[in-house]
Amino acid sequence: MPEDPGQARPPRALDLDVVGDALDEEEVHRLAALSLASAGVEDGHLAVEFVAAERIAELNREHRGKDGPTDVLSFPVDGADPVPGTRELGDVVICPEQTHDLAEAVVHGCLHLVGMDHETDQGEMLALQREILSW
Repeated sequence: MPEDPGQARPPRALDLDVVGDALDEEEVHRLAALSLASAGVEDGHLAVEFVAAERIAELNREHRGKDGPTDVLSFPVDGADPVPGTRELGDVVICPEQTHDLAEAVVHGCLHLVGMDHETDQGEMLALQREILSW
């Protein structure tokens, strides 16, 4: 039976996979949900993985052409035009050894997944990041 357009759809949940235990899974989910909701994204799937310096250095070299480890990398998947079904937001990879604040890294990575870029905006992303962290 087709869905009645006048009938409200039940809200979809954010599906989050956390790999590694550098930060409590519930806290990662809370930070990711706040960050994504600030961009109007309240459902979809993403993964947050905590890795060693060697692994993030590999990813940094492979995907950004930069040598050495970094604190956080984001790999968006669906972008602005998600395919029907579950939206695949992407992956956030964090190196605790390179990060002074794990909560900030989660927020930073999630904001990149929704298209924000502190290297090209006028300070909006970092201002929003500070605001989310103050919550």
